[in-house]
Parts: sequence; structure tokens; C-alpha cells
Amino acid sequence: MTSVLLSLSALLASSALAVPTAGAAPGADRPAAVPSGWKAVDGAELARTAGEADTRRAPSAARDGVSATAAEPELTAMQSARNGRFVAGEVNYAAPNTGVLRARSADIGGAWEGFAFEWNETTQTYALRSLANDRYVAVEKNFTGSAQNVLRARSTGVGGWEQFIVYYNEGLDRWALQSTLNGLFVTMENSYTGSLQYVLRARSAEITGSWEEFVLYNLGA
Repeated sequence: MTSVLLSLSALLASSALAVPTAGAAPGADRPAAVPSGWKAVDGAELARTAGEADTRRAPSAARDGVSATAAEPELTAMQSARNGRFVAGEVNYAAPNTGVLRARSADIGGAWEGFAFEWNETTQTYALRSLANDRYVAVEKNFTGSAQNVLRARSTGVGGWEQFIVYYNEGLDRWALQSTLNGLFVTMENSYTGSLQYVLRARSAEITGSWEEFVLYNLGA
């Protein structure tokens, strides 16, 4: 159970580190630091990974509500390496937080925990689509306070707010996501409380450890 599928992918859990520091968005002359051992993954690499026989499978067979095409490898569940919980799209939340992504589910109960990573050859980026509401995940750059840069499944199309670079670390067998909107890595906010506890935010200037690391499970049979 070692290889993975991301949009054709998958991955596992990690060690507890100190709370990562949020940094300023990198500029063109100051790109975000990617630690040694991490590399950006493109569509061709993901397709090859998906073709491997020993792919990690979803740990729960109860996936009612997931599309009938769930056997396709791009349909996955995403698990936080920090708290071991699966990411869900909170489609029942009231505005403005409708569709926020939170790593709060103990298992994969249905479409709420299902996502598809869609590769765009032109932009060399991925869009992340929630199976809970069929909306694309956007980085809410204009939100303020603790909600700034939260990930929210709310877009019907893909633009700059919905594009991500995906990184893989073969040694750790884990994945990380970087927003192209602000150049920052997606973090699971383990220390938050209330309705945004465990929310995903694009706010780390580097991959510091389990806060920015995820495991993706194939939802195929």
C-alpha cells in the first residue's frame, strides 16, 4: 500500500511539528521555498502513477452519494497528515462560509469527502472539484481575519483563484498543494476552534511538516 493516486492519486500520515508560520506571498523574484525531496507533479506523471497496480484504496466502503463514475482514478478522498481526518466540503454552512473545506471526518461517508483533481495542460495547474456540490475550490483571498485564504468549493468555472500546483514527496509518500493565486501552501488549521476548526487555508510560505501534508485515497472499487 505504497503508491498513490491523485487526480489519479493518494498518500499517508505524519509527525507533529510546531505551528507553521504564515508568510507573505512570494513574488516573481522570490518564489515559495519547496523543501528538498518535493517535486511538482504534472498530468503525465499522475497518469503513470494511476496505472500502477498497488494503489491505495479508500478505507471505507460506505460511499453513498459518490458519483457512479467513482471508479475513475481522479475521484479521491483527501486526508490531513496532521490530524488524520478526511477533508469535507461544508455545503450546508451558511454564507459566506458555504462550501469551506475542513479536515473533520473520521471516515469517508459519501460525496462530502470526495474530490476530483483536474489537470490543465495549458496552465500546468490543477483544479480541485468537490463531489459534494460539483463546485471548484477557490482560495478566498479577499476574506479577512482568520478566514483569509480559506479554501471554499463555490466556483462554477476555473480561473486564477481555483488553480493549484501539486507537489509529491516520494520518501514521505505525501502530497502538498500550492495556490497560484498567492503562491502559498495549503495548511490544515489544527489549532482553530469553532465552525472553522480544521479548515484548509492557503497561507504557509513553505512546507513545514504535517500541517501542509495530505494523503489522497482512490475512491475506485
